[in-house]
Amino acid sequence: MTAPRVDPVHTTSELPAEADVVVIGGGIVGASTALFLAERGVPVALCEKGRIAGEQSSRNWGWCRKMGRDLAEVPLAVESLRLWEGMNARTNAETGFRQTGVVYLCETSKEAAKHEAWLAHAKAYQIDSRLIGPDEIDRLLPGSSRRWPAALYTPSDGCAEPEKATSAIANAAFRKGAAILEACAVRGIETTAGRLSGVVTERGPIRCRKAVLAGGAWSRLFCGNLGVELPQLKLLASVMRTGPVEGAPDRAAGADNFAFRKRLDGGYSIARRNANVAELTPDSFRLFFDFLPALITQWHELRLRAGSSFIKEWRIPRRWALDAETPFETVRTLDPAPSCAILDEGERNLVQSFPAFGRMTVVERWAGVIDATPDGVPVISEVPSLPGFFIASGFSGHGFGIGPGAGYLMADLVTGEPPIVDPTPYRHGRLVKGSGGGLLTPHREANA
Repeated sequence: MTAPRVDPVHTTSELPAEADVVVIGGGIVGASTALFLAERGVPVALCEKGRIAGEQSSRNWGWCRKMGRDLAEVPLAVESLRLWEGMNARTNAETGFRQTGVVYLCETSKEAAKHEAWLAHAKAYQIDSRLIGPDEIDRLLPGSSRRWPAALYTPSDGCAEPEKATSAIANAAFRKGAAILEACAVRGIETTAGRLSGVVTERGPIRCRKAVLAGGAWSRLFCGNLGVELPQLKLLASVMRTGPVEGAPDRAAGADNFAFRKRLDGGYSIARRNANVAELTPDSFRLFFDFLPALITQWHELRLRAGSSFIKEWRIPRRWALDAETPFETVRTLDPAPSCAILDEGERNLVQSFPAFGRMTVVERWAGVIDATPDGVPVISEVPSLPGFFIASGFSGHGFGIGPGAGYLMADLVTGEPPIVDPTPYRHGRLVKGSGGGLLTPHREANA
């Protein structure tokens, strides 16, 4: 068990005294936001409490897809794929993106009908997804031990390398003038006359007019200290990496109970699809009714687990002063143990359907933590009651693929430029009961 080896990033040694925008969190969404702001000449600082891409941005499957997305995400996914297509040239680095196509295999006619219904609604976005039959499946994914009745296939979808992509984007932002700071936790924000006027880091303050929280699984905790509601829970997702496998398909594919994609190094990233672990924590009960509809519809995809996580999370402070150590400094990187039982199950399912994988050698296994919202759609929005404070979080396992588009949209919102897509589906207020944005308690006023 180990964490993926992330490509190195150029960092800034001195804490800047000021910036127009501070981005909090160095995953793919935060790095993309920093890049697209820096390209526009906006002075920006990116602060990461641990390492750039140290958490879920380097631990995901690496898929970059439009197909099968919630319809609210489709426009953002379309724009993200356009950005992915030019990302190697844009960053002058290898992100690993290749337009290999992605296949969703159908076990039953009921699954095929579900995809067909999605296609009917997605037709308006002019994407190239289509249902295919057994003969085309055999051509695209040779070596299966069975005849699949149907599949959803999108030729223009693809994959990138999680260990490379975010680092490449952050390095490009650095070359464009962004300050990139690792091991620099942001403890909170300062306000003046009710508007954000700076952030306080463990190394000191940075004056700024705007801040973007792209903190992934940490975002709810950060918002809580500000008195800002953000209903978000954590899911544990496990992945394994293999060495090269002769005779296995080149395209990324997923069935109901396995998923795989070929890597640049010739090996494969493999997971047990539709099987994430939901640890029972205090937030599981605080947010029970927020997530109840999702729990009812997605029960079969979750493995509920009670254990030490409840006590660990109970002990994490939910409020702190900005001149004291915070939970972000106590735990620099979420590095959970993978679920070997789930990975073993996925491996068995995969080998049963594609026997070539029976010759694979598993090189490493890891897990990451997904930040999930009640409706599975991210928040990409300013918090109306706290001018200057923006949130880009809750990507619910889709953040890597739509990360570039999310970063571009956030750069649009921060600078007031026409948004790349309609931001309405991603507004923060939709998740906050009866609210105009969710500010519940005051926070620190600068110079007060």
